[in-house]
Amino acid sequence: MPQHLTTLSQSSLQDYHDCPRRFELRYLQQLAYPAVEAEPALENEKHQQEGEYFHRLAQQYLIGIPAEQVGKLANTDNLQRWWENFVNAADLRGLRDLAGLYAESTLSAPLGKFRLVAKYDLIAVDKDKVTIYDWKTYRKRPKNEWMNIRWQTRVYRALLAKAGAHLNNGKPFAPEQIEMIYWFADFPAEPARFIYTPEQFKRDWDALTQLSAEITSTTTFPLTEDATRCNYCPYRSYCNRGIRAGDAADAELETETEELFNINFEQIGEIAF
Repeated sequence: MPQHLTTLSQSSLQDYHDCPRRFELRYLQQLAYPAVEAEPALENEKHQQEGEYFHRLAQQYLIGIPAEQVGKLANTDNLQRWWENFVNAADLRGLRDLAGLYAESTLSAPLGKFRLVAKYDLIAVDKDKVTIYDWKTYRKRPKNEWMNIRWQTRVYRALLAKAGAHLNNGKPFAPEQIEMIYWFADFPAEPARFIYTPEQFKRDWDALTQLSAEITSTTTFPLTEDATRCNYCPYRSYCNRGIRAGDAADAELETETEELFNINFEQIGEIAF
């Protein structure tokens, strides 16, 4: 088992899938980023910060703070637009009326010698259905086919089926009860919806189990064969794969990560080892 690595997430698994070397540098060696991810750098950093802040606005709204009060905190052009789109989105109306709303919730479950961990923007339970919502502030609307094969889509649904019983009176959610919706703040009328099936759950959990075993036993982490990924990688200088950063609008689709370090596992819904 790789030293110091105890958890896996959709982000780390996506890195391992895209480029094992990036996974090694980011999660095993925990190196600081030596290169700019995307150009223009300052604009991209501001956009990322606004995206994080938008998530906080959504969370405050969903825990019951009045929309008018939350909206006063949307203090940039992007935040104002995203916030107006959010509160006026037809697909999100009635969310706050549901009894089972779990905003910014984290689930975990054993996966081989690791814990698989995921932080959800929102889990909404409505009778016999449970919906995962994930807010995206992408500048480009990605294709559904691309979103469907991302590890986030696979991990979030599989982990909810595996470790979400405490959200359902102690009864695990069946895969067919689960749907995942990506809601795009700049494309509010174009959400991406992904239902789930028992066959998909088995496929996903088997693949996750196989990946965790592979990561546990591997000793070499080769570079990706797709050099275009290196345009958006902050570690490209370690690999002599160029110094120029890729375009920010494309980069955010390739470099999205979540912060899962320093987790308080006492506050996480999970199933035990």
